[in-house]
Amino acid sequence: MELTFIAALLSSALLLSNLASILLASSRLKRPRIIPPPVGNQPPVSIVVPSRGVEPFTQETLARAFALDWPRYELVFCVAHADDPVVKLINRAIALFPKTPARLLIGDDRISGNPKLNNCVKGWEAARHDWVILADSNVLMPKDYVQHLLAAWRTDTGLVCSTPIGSRPDGFWAEVECAFLNTLQARWQYAGEALGLGFAQGKSMLWNKPMLDANGGIRALAAEIAEDAAATKLVNGLGLRVNLVASPFEQPLGQRTPGEIWSRQARWARLRRVTFPLFFAPEIFTGAAVPLALALMAAAGAGFSLPATAIAVLAVAYLPECALASAKGWYLSLRMVPAMIARDVMLPAIWARGWLGFAVDWRGNAMTIRTKAMAAELEETPSGA
Repeated sequence: MELTFIAALLSSALLLSNLASILLASSRLKRPRIIPPPVGNQPPVSIVVPSRGVEPFTQETLARAFALDWPRYELVFCVAHADDPVVKLINRAIALFPKTPARLLIGDDRISGNPKLNNCVKGWEAARHDWVILADSNVLMPKDYVQHLLAAWRTDTGLVCSTPIGSRPDGFWAEVECAFLNTLQARWQYAGEALGLGFAQGKSMLWNKPMLDANGGIRALAAEIAEDAAATKLVNGLGLRVNLVASPFEQPLGQRTPGEIWSRQARWARLRRVTFPLFFAPEIFTGAAVPLALALMAAAGAGFSLPATAIAVLAVAYLPECALASAKGWYLSLRMVPAMIARDVMLPAIWARGWLGFAVDWRGNAMTIRTKAMAAELEETPSGA
């Protein structure tokens, strides 16, 4: 009987923490809204866009980047290799929008094991303005993209970011990706910010260039295998905060396969495990899998109906998630609850994968995810040891 009570108590506590995170995130998030073009003198901005390969929405994301409501900005596109097929699309976009200052830089500065950071170095160093945005190429920038980022900057801010919000899923597995990105990962990131635990997300990052240059520049982000983890630690070390935009930006998804989702989520799990192990450890308790197992254990001990218990737990877990998506204008469909269930079935395996092994594939780049201390220790170990 005591075990039944403990299982019921733990299940209830996890479900309540899940609900609390949704309420906290909701307090920080706003529905997509238009911020009017600025009036008067506004600082010029450099937007550095690392690109690799052609994706289904590449032409649209490129066109959006050239159509921002900001009086003075430049685009600096970065590609590692001249034979990348995206080079042709970028050059075509630059020719189509001659009024927006834009350049394409090609080259690969190997400052770290992170291919995206290596690709960004030349763009950062070429940026002409004091405000620099590092923007992934698959971010669907709204017209007021710059306004949203600058609006989140405060006197104690060291970095402003936006987590990606999945949109336009094509098929069930892309909806599973939405369930990961939106009502799980974005929700917990905004809940963390509400608790004063803001952390960076590499999709869109607004930096004050003189501030970062005074503290090692973009090369300082090579201190960790993930540039957003390094950014979080650098900013916190300066006594500053990482702030999030109130209305995060879209990432259109198109089609996804189970393998693509597993590969991406397992890589991110490993990155979190290596860079923030104390925060990664309790991730096993997110999602519905653990509270559901505990509730079924308690129901079996108390003689309650197992199907009724499962339905009640899933309703308490997923209806608030759906309400959050609806309230903030995120993608929502009749298949989202099954997509959330599929996500939560995967979560324990993804969490376990985060603790095991080092080798991952990062967009065709085979890499080993270790901290610098781990790498140094391995280098010092004799090969025959």
